[in-house]
Amino acid sequence: MINHFLKILLIVGCFYSSQLLLAQDNLVLGGGFQLNGNVFLRDSAIGAANIPQYDHQIYGGESWFELNASYLGFNGGLRYDAFNNSNLLNPQGSYTAHGIGKWYLNKSIDKLDLSVGYIYDQIGSGIIYRAYEERAQLIDNALIGAAAKWNFNPNWSVRGFVGKQRNLFSSYNSNLKGFAVNGFYQMSDTASWSISPGFGFVNRTLDESIVSELAAIIGSYEPVDQFKPFYNSNAFSVFNTLSWKDITWYAEYALKPNDLFYDPNAQRALPKGQTSLGKLVKESGSVAYSSISYAAHGFGITLEAKRTEGMDFRAEPLLSLNKGLINFIPPMAKINTYRLLALYYPATQFLDELAYQADIRYGWKKWNVSLNYSDIRDLTFKRQFYNEIYSEISYKEPEKYTATVGVQRQIFDVEKYYGKGGAKVVKTITPFVEFLYKISRSKSIRTEMQYMHNPTDIGSYVNALLEVGIAPRWLFEVADMYNIKPVKGSKLNYPSAGISYSQGANRFGLRYVKQLAGIVCSGGICRLEPAFSGFRASINSNF
Repeated sequence: MINHFLKILLIVGCFYSSQLLLAQDNLVLGGGFQLNGNVFLRDSAIGAANIPQYDHQIYGGESWFELNASYLGFNGGLRYDAFNNSNLLNPQGSYTAHGIGKWYLNKSIDKLDLSVGYIYDQIGSGIIYRAYEERAQLIDNALIGAAAKWNFNPNWSVRGFVGKQRNLFSSYNSNLKGFAVNGFYQMSDTASWSISPGFGFVNRTLDESIVSELAAIIGSYEPVDQFKPFYNSNAFSVFNTLSWKDITWYAEYALKPNDLFYDPNAQRALPKGQTSLGKLVKESGSVAYSSISYAAHGFGITLEAKRTEGMDFRAEPLLSLNKGLINFIPPMAKINTYRLLALYYPATQFLDELAYQADIRYGWKKWNVSLNYSDIRDLTFKRQFYNEIYSEISYKEPEKYTATVGVQRQIFDVEKYYGKGGAKVVKTITPFVEFLYKISRSKSIRTEMQYMHNPTDIGSYVNALLEVGIAPRWLFEVADMYNIKPVKGSKLNYPSAGISYSQGANRFGLRYVKQLAGIVCSGGICRLEPAFSGFRASINSNF
């Protein structure tokens, strides 16, 4: 703790001293602060019990404080992370730690950009490499290392990086390195078309300790499943964006020629001719992804397709869930915001997924129509994992009100996504309405309601919300989700109420929440979020 405090004091002191010594020069300081605080109130009826926070800790939360500086072409920053009885890392446990979560320094020298520290970047759409942060999921897989980018002309660049992937306040036991070439070509300034091609490469080298651990596990298998573990795995991708008038077409193909990873569905031989699921395998992987869109005259359409096979690419082969992911595979389902419509979301499948999606939008005068269709299956196209049909129509009377009505139909394979063996496939129909009325230029009231017909799994629910806004400071909300027709057990209410206040760059929030247990997803990466009962407070500030 003292060492972390001294590091922060030293860096802040350097920034402050620079400002005093160079007060007349262009030194720019900025940053932000985020705090999430929870008060856990035990409620065994909804399952909010039997974890440390409800049993005895009562309080928990997380905070991030970031300071950035820019001076004479140098850019640097520091972020301090603190976790206190947090359940973000493990929904069933408690995590307490604090320290330097990020630091970086970069400098541009003519056409060369140099960076060291914690680096965030991606190649193409991220299929072979993406280092990013998603705080709600406690994902922060920054590269701790160095990177360089050479802009050898205004339209073309090559960049490379080397380092280790961040694992909270340490790093995983492997080394990453890679490079990417990105370009842009247009025949002339008046040409109606252009292309933006690119190529990427990533290598992962495992540490000796990991290879020894893998050798011991593989050595325990039956001879038919044994192989010699290796240190290096590679991944390649080629991608391009073609723009022609009102049409944009993106295509990417990624290949992982030979990798060592854990496949939970692979059959492992056991003594006496028996078999079991789950083993380390040595296989290739690939992803083919394409998206084409057209937008003009109030009409827009986007078509997407994706084929994924064996593309589990991690900093260490034995990691699972959202830990140690080197890459990011674009999700293939609509991101829903209404509470009941978002209860079931398909997590991206790294080993076996064939998916496509169509999104159509049309606006005419005061009317807007939106249609979306998505379908996800296994590579044989025989087993359907997920299917959604979504339709929405809205009418807007400027400066007065906006009315929206729609319906969603879902098919969701609970056994596949939640690991519930033998569970029935969920089939839901969820109509919804929303009405926003502007009382005055600064006051508004918004209501929404959804009903989810669900004869299996968690049963049928109704959800209603009332929100009052007084711009630019206040926002009040009250909501309730009610299990109107449970499959088993008693009918339960999940009420919530909240208030938020904004002052300049500061936003304060306080909510009382009862929340159903479920899966929370962001960009196709999902995690279990247990039932919650209690108060949630937040502070967000930028300076």
